[in-house]
Amino acid sequence: MRKNSRSTRKIRPLNINLDFCPASAGSVLIACGNTMVICAASVSDDVPNHAQYRSQGWVTAEYTMLPYSTDPRTKREILRKDGRSVEIQRLIGRSLRSALDLSKIQGFSITVDCDVLQADGGTRSASITGGFLALKHAVRKMKEKYDIPDEPIQRNIAAVSVGIVDGQPMLDLDYKEDSRAEVDLNVVMDDHGNIIEIQGTGEGRPFSQRELDEMLTLAREGISEIMSLMQEYYS
Repeated sequence: MRKNSRSTRKIRPLNINLDFCPASAGSVLIACGNTMVICAASVSDDVPNHAQYRSQGWVTAEYTMLPYSTDPRTKREILRKDGRSVEIQRLIGRSLRSALDLSKIQGFSITVDCDVLQADGGTRSASITGGFLALKHAVRKMKEKYDIPDEPIQRNIAAVSVGIVDGQPMLDLDYKEDSRAEVDLNVVMDDHGNIIEIQGTGEGRPFSQRELDEMLTLAREGISEIMSLMQEYYS
């Protein structure tokens, strides 16, 4: 039995605190179980050349695990991010860009900072889910401030982890489950259940097509539940 008698098909409790960082254009403190991440979006006119060439705006992300988010302490990234952080922030950035039409924020860049306060598994999934909410609220304020005529957000997105632990497919793994998972996936989907990105590995063993299908079904159920819980924050 999982912690708190949670079933294998159930996500952890999800709590969201909007406008957590008032100086940002949009921000949330998102808690998925014991994992807590601050996601804050900032807007500037510093658009990279490749986006300007395409008459587009840009969205990017930065991801950091704060030293006290883990035990033992995570070393602070001062001069150079480690490979894991770079890989995760690229995933977050790609996922967030998939949610909007960049041509409708031409002349603007949005940076979404994701700072992990407490890590208990699923930090990248929480960062994508919280990062999207921060992005959505930042875009809403941009439309009001800069009189952007068309809606840039094309779809709502969220993410969740899923894996196989002791031969059993499980949704939304915490750290103890993730650390002994035979198979580990991170899945990003939109609000129609379409897949945006899958990151997966058979760390303990290879996995079959049937097992992949089972995990994707679990992920789709979990993301649908997350979307329902987030609905009140979409306005």
